[in-house]
Amino acid sequence: MSKKTKKGIIAILTGGGDVPGLNPAIRAITIRATREGYKVIGLRRGWAGIIELIQDKKADNSNNYIELTENIVNRAGRTGGTFLHSSRTRPSHLPFANVPDHLKDTYKEEINDVTPDVIKNLDYLGIDYLIPIGGDDTLSYGVRLSREGVKVVAIPKTMDNDVPGTDYCIGFSTCITRTINMTNTLRTSAGSHERFLVLEVFGRYAGFTAMLPTMAGAANRCVIPEHKFDINNLTELLIEDRFKNPSQYSVVLVSEGASFIGSEMTFKDAEKDQYGHAKLGGIGELVSAKLKELSPMYNKGKYINVINQRLGYLVRGGDPDAIDSIVPMAFGNLALDLILKGVHGRLVVLKNGRYDNMPIDIVTSSSKTVNIEKFYNTDRLRPFYNSFEMNPMFVMTSE
Repeated sequence: MSKKTKKGIIAILTGGGDVPGLNPAIRAITIRATREGYKVIGLRRGWAGIIELIQDKKADNSNNYIELTENIVNRAGRTGGTFLHSSRTRPSHLPFANVPDHLKDTYKEEINDVTPDVIKNLDYLGIDYLIPIGGDDTLSYGVRLSREGVKVVAIPKTMDNDVPGTDYCIGFSTCITRTINMTNTLRTSAGSHERFLVLEVFGRYAGFTAMLPTMAGAANRCVIPEHKFDINNLTELLIEDRFKNPSQYSVVLVSEGASFIGSEMTFKDAEKDQYGHAKLGGIGELVSAKLKELSPMYNKGKYINVINQRLGYLVRGGDPDAIDSIVPMAFGNLALDLILKGVHGRLVVLKNGRYDNMPIDIVTSSSKTVNIEKFYNTDRLRPFYNSFEMNPMFVMTSE
């Protein structure tokens, strides 16, 4: 149980996948909050830490929360990942196997809603305001707590950039930067062997992480979850691109959630997380195999070999770029601006190039995907390059 300060206690947690920019956000919140007179607690491992907390002064809860200071956050503030750790725990849908031992007499169902104990544990720690940093899954439970009376101010994070209500989510810029860099690195091999280069990138439901690097010139084509594409059309286009290239290669970015006519989303296995998502992976391999198989039809009977690479965690790890150092700092301070005014139930956002905030309910009341009619040429399988005036910095990320 934490001792109150004059102003109160703020808790921070990070949930879902790690991205560069989380530690700068934690740092910004902590430094501003402590200087304003608040005590700051970091909840460990997303929602898991607050679920597993034991309400006993003699219990060792060091794996569940930590008091944050300037010294602690300064050490981590310039690095990637999250030093508070993360998980995909969903307190409203907790499998019995994940229920802590001390709660198993209370929650005995196959799937349990442990929200009553989450709220009790927040009260036990004396939390006045809660700042969850996460994607739409993590923040959807923040919406639930807000409706239950917890004072929540949410910060959007996901490299897919698909949290509704904001043009920008922490992690997106670094993901795009790395994708462009790695695509350009792999070009030398594709050109040396005159092959197709197929790169699988993140993007379960939204294709921003494939669209933006393609628009920036990293790839010839991209396929995205919002449009079920024709694999024959893609093969023909890539052969056309390859023929025009003096080095005789071409590049396509494939969103992990993309699928072609006659196929479905490709999953690594049937296991699902607590938010109901099976782990995606393998569409790049499937596309690569079909491209090679179909290539003779459009290449005078000759096969074209393929280099297939899944970028995966390479775009998720490491230090944040400039934007993912600056935006988290601003988002953290925006959250404190709201708290100092006594405002909660809000999501801090970047909208049309300006920092702002929205009702937190927007996370669950809408969805955010690429507007294919406006931005994606479904015949040519690449972005449109027109109507840039008055669009946001990342062109297609506003709703």
